[in-house]
Amino acid sequence: MQLRDPGTAMLRIVCFLLFALSPATLLANPVSEIRLVGDLKRTRLVVDLAAVPEFAVLRLTNPYRLVIDMPNVEFGPATPGAGRGLVTDFRYGLIAPGKARIVLDLVEPADVIKSFVLEPVGAEPARLVLDLEPTTAENFAAAAMRDRPPEAEPRVNAAEMGPHRSRGAVVVIDPGHGGIDSGAVGADGLLEKDVTLAFSSELVGRLKSGGKVDAILTRSDDSFVGLGDRVEMAQQHAAMLFISVHADSVNEDYVRGATVYTLSDDASDSLAAALAARENRSDVLAGFALDEQPDEVADILFDLARRETKNLSVRIAKSLVADLDGTLPLNKSPWRRASFRVLKAPEIPSVLLELGYLSNKEDEKLFRTAGWEKGSAEKVARAIEQFAATGVAGQ
Repeated sequence: MQLRDPGTAMLRIVCFLLFALSPATLLANPVSEIRLVGDLKRTRLVVDLAAVPEFAVLRLTNPYRLVIDMPNVEFGPATPGAGRGLVTDFRYGLIAPGKARIVLDLVEPADVIKSFVLEPVGAEPARLVLDLEPTTAENFAAAAMRDRPPEAEPRVNAAEMGPHRSRGAVVVIDPGHGGIDSGAVGADGLLEKDVTLAFSSELVGRLKSGGKVDAILTRSDDSFVGLGDRVEMAQQHAAMLFISVHADSVNEDYVRGATVYTLSDDASDSLAAALAARENRSDVLAGFALDEQPDEVADILFDLARRETKNLSVRIAKSLVADLDGTLPLNKSPWRRASFRVLKAPEIPSVLLELGYLSNKEDEKLFRTAGWEKGSAEKVARAIEQFAATGVAGQ
């Protein structure tokens, strides 16, 4: 009989313990249910979990929201929840690694008058319970100021997303939405954040394999990234092009097909205006304050920027439309204009690529087809490489 080396045995034990005690193992506290009960006089939020959570409550104004942050908690698929009583609706998801969030949209100013947690007992789960009652706008605003000192504002810093050295022309590909912000939801439950990440990952892989540009993703997993941080990443890397990828939903379910948007203060049509208004609320929906820089300031900066940047954005938009024709179904008006906040870096040519509309059954069916991203990503990659080859983007 061969004796086991005690050193090897000890190493195996240590490795097992490291795995068993790793953050991924220790931090998992899954949520099994979230529900609301009550009425406009008093509303109760109940969250069922595997273990008692830590939590913190933030109040946010304009619009009125209550935010519950819970570290080391895991949610299932993030879909909007139906409201009740003082809550019009709610959503939940990750806003950063290890940081889960529930956002309650309020009918009127309301505050947490009681909160408590219950230990799990037998088959009963642990529970977080918050009771809400109406309050005055003045009291809510004062509480919101106390909750959120400037240094406590949660942000995803693009500089913290890993060191990067450019090999040449940098293109930033931005998969829209992510984490707590699922974006549009298809009739069959397909989430916009999943569609955009799948396509963007395929596109970046193709660009990297081509070796003609250096491609970067604003997010590489199901995480939330604020609108300002997406733009900041492009600016920090001195990007020659920024493409934000989306697959929205509109009221008219007959609207389908790929569309490319460029920035304009005056929307080209009502559909473009409605989409921009919805996309610009991404930070709000995730329970973040509005960007410290007002839209008016961003507009002024953009108006002072070089006319060349606007022209380059239009050029890449038209090139994308031409190259995608025959690959993806195109919208009947494939180039549109609207005031998207994520396109407002004044020095970087930027476009928003709408792959299609999840409100349309044919588009959603296409997005569910295995390998649909490959051919489209190839065409988009070629358009990007041709744009970079012109050498007019200041690289």
